[in-house]
Amino acid sequence: MSGPLLECVPNVSEGRSRETVARLGRAITAVPGVRLASVHMDPDHHRSVFTFLGAPEPVQAAALALAHAVFAQVDMRTHQGIHPRLGALDVLPFVPLRGLDLAEAAAIARTVAARLAAEYQLPVYLYGAAATAPARRSLLAVRAGQYEGLPTRLADPSWRPDYGPARFDPRLGALLVGARHVLVAYNVWLDGDDVAAARAIARAVRESAGGLPALQAMGARLERRGIAQVAMNLLDYRITSLPQAFDAVRAEAARRGIGVRRAELVGLAPRAAFAGRSPESVGLVDFTPDLYLDSHVNAAPEGTLRP
Repeated sequence: MSGPLLECVPNVSEGRSRETVARLGRAITAVPGVRLASVHMDPDHHRSVFTFLGAPEPVQAAALALAHAVFAQVDMRTHQGIHPRLGALDVLPFVPLRGLDLAEAAAIARTVAARLAAEYQLPVYLYGAAATAPARRSLLAVRAGQYEGLPTRLADPSWRPDYGPARFDPRLGALLVGARHVLVAYNVWLDGDDVAAARAIARAVRESAGGLPALQAMGARLERRGIAQVAMNLLDYRITSLPQAFDAVRAEAARRGIGVRRAELVGLAPRAAFAGRSPESVGLVDFTPDLYLDSHVNAAPEGTLRP
């Protein structure tokens, strides 16, 4: 891969059928010029996160191919999971890595959004750098009410979709397409299953409650593992790094007499997000070098990762 490099990190509302997730992955890898770098599947969240990158045109083609496969195979009418979601293909963000800026990634996001809305007559919202209004920049704000609240949201004139009809499709829900910088999704598993403690820890560390800047967090119980989890998004790892997030969660857990079992990375992370610390020191005990985003960017000629 030479020249401009674009990443796409779609989140799909399917995390329990390995066969379905494998088929979705094959829809991506069938597009020449695209590297599928990671697939993270979580049955409790009932969600899978795909990470792929390449030149802008192949990445757009792979995003469309994945959408086609998702819309053929995922049915929101039977979906239950602990992660917030709005539709079968829940979020489709585009991330400039090299030779592109955020405005160019946003233009790509709008092109893909318009095509999917027209082809499937599906309500599509733009968020992040692709948003059409300040109130729609935040993914959390656009996804408020989730899938169950979507009929009410679509009936509100102030929340008409950016593309497609303001019509509720119970099978597919709605789609959110955006552009953003690199985000690190990172979960810390606690000892025990005290979900109230996990939620209190999440409140203590997240920016919206006065915690660490550029950090989102929520507490949840992983039924299949019998433990509680603090799930986090590091919106800007240069402001809050993985060590800062991990140490804050561990300290808040210790204040409540709770230990930390381990952590997991959802997708990839830049080496710089570790701020000089080892992956093991932030709970990533089975980390491998291919989970560094840099490994995939550096495999492409001509340059390095754009922060």
